Amino acid sequence: MRTSMFKKILQSSLSLLVLFALTGCQYEIDSKSELQKIKDRGVLRVGTLNNQLSYYIGPDGPTGLEYDLAVEFAKELGVKLEIKPAYRLSELFPALKNGEIDIIAAGLTQAPNRIKAFRPGPAYYYVSQQVVYKKGTWRPRNLQQLIDSGEMLTVVKGSHFEHTLADLSKTHTKIKYETTDRYDINELLKQVSEGKRLFTVADSIELSLTQRIYPDLALAFELTEDQPTSWYLRQTSDESLYALVIEFFGNIQQNGELHLLEEKYLGHIQDFDYVDTRAFVRSLDSKLPKWEQLFKKHSEEFDWRLVAALAYQESHWNPYAKSPTGVRGMMMLTLPTAESVGVTNRLDPEQSIRGGVAYLRKIVKRIPDTITEHEKIWFALASYNVGYGHVMDARRIAKAQGANPNLWSDVKERLPLLRKKGYYEYTRYGYARGDEALNYVENIRRYYQSIIGHIDKRDHKQTQTSTEGLKVIQAVNTPESSANQTDSSQTSTP
Repeated sequence: MRTSMFKKILQSSLSLLVLFALTGCQYEIDSKSELQKIKDRGVLRVGTLNNQLSYYIGPDGPTGLEYDLAVEFAKELGVKLEIKPAYRLSELFPALKNGEIDIIAAGLTQAPNRIKAFRPGPAYYYVSQQVVYKKGTWRPRNLQQLIDSGEMLTVVKGSHFEHTLADLSKTHTKIKYETTDRYDINELLKQVSEGKRLFTVADSIELSLTQRIYPDLALAFELTEDQPTSWYLRQTSDESLYALVIEFFGNIQQNGELHLLEEKYLGHIQDFDYVDTRAFVRSLDSKLPKWEQLFKKHSEEFDWRLVAALAYQESHWNPYAKSPTGVRGMMMLTLPTAESVGVTNRLDPEQSIRGGVAYLRKIVKRIPDTITEHEKIWFALASYNVGYGHVMDARRIAKAQGANPNLWSDVKERLPLLRKKGYYEYTRYGYARGDEALNYVENIRRYYQSIIGHIDKRDHKQTQTSTEGLKVIQAVNTPESSANQTDSSQTSTP
């Protein structure tokens, strides 16, 4: 009896010891900071949206504003980066809450509903919420006009647009809106462009980027003032990761890296030419397919879509284009330039593209190494248009005015000064139509963005079609399908 009781006490004691040990281990694990857990794991997990601003796969691999920022932050931590892209915003916050990702980096605004549940990082740019309509249809000028019309707004379910409208409905009780979780904002914008919906709401940057693909989209009116965008972290008492995010954004703001990235991805979106963009979008279907393979064949180290954008700016993809000044062909080469790159027939589209790329390569090699690699191309394109010497003059003006001669955003503002006597008479190469060079580069950047969006849309559609076709084939080949076909044929037999 005593032996049995002793065994029970011993077993209970051992169980308690095991429990204490496990509890102690758990306490030790839980006591680690968020930052330490990431470093122990060796991987920073970042959730983002798969779109043309945040993250997408380019010809040279992953790219996008949020991707570039995340790469730099992972380097700061000394860990690898693992991007977890989502197609819908509704997928990101649950993943953050459940600990599947460490940070959301997707250009999201600091909406009140988000701030309550999650912790926003520092603001790094601002956007407003805008009501979007299709050109040529009725445009409401303000919220009251929209309400009086009785028309419906459609927004993404769970988005900050929905919460904005919910707040507005407290004071504007007759506002009509619906939410959907079937479509993301890009799909809703496309539907408005196609006339399938009258209105939706988008961020100002989303609208500017999407107009390069759907030029019929237009701003009806501003729904909100400018709102800050930021990364998001879990709402915990642990400050370790949050503190480093604040420090990181402070550093890249101070050293100019943030400005460089914003110029890279957003510097070309301010101006929008509806007529030109509409004509260009039509050419993407009617002309680009004919020349796409040649661009791919000869672009080599350059993104073929950028070379295609350059060619459109030069000739609108007309291989027989001519100008009174003596430039010819798809890439509009001068005779001396053509000879320098081995082009014997400037009206031969293949020779012209190959020669244009070779000439661009020569210019890029001349661009000073003090300029970052991803900005060299903009200086080179300006040189392609106005001449290398004039671009260097604009850099000297920038330096004389206390600006940074190695930043495209600073130099492009000085290019128009090359037209003014008070400036060009003191430069090395004199007068130049610098304002045209500025527009030239910014147009190419906009065309480039449109081609990226168009190709992605086309490839996605082809993938969907292939997948649906495969499903049909699989369905036809299943035993159940065969049996159904047999039953059907027997029923139709007299």
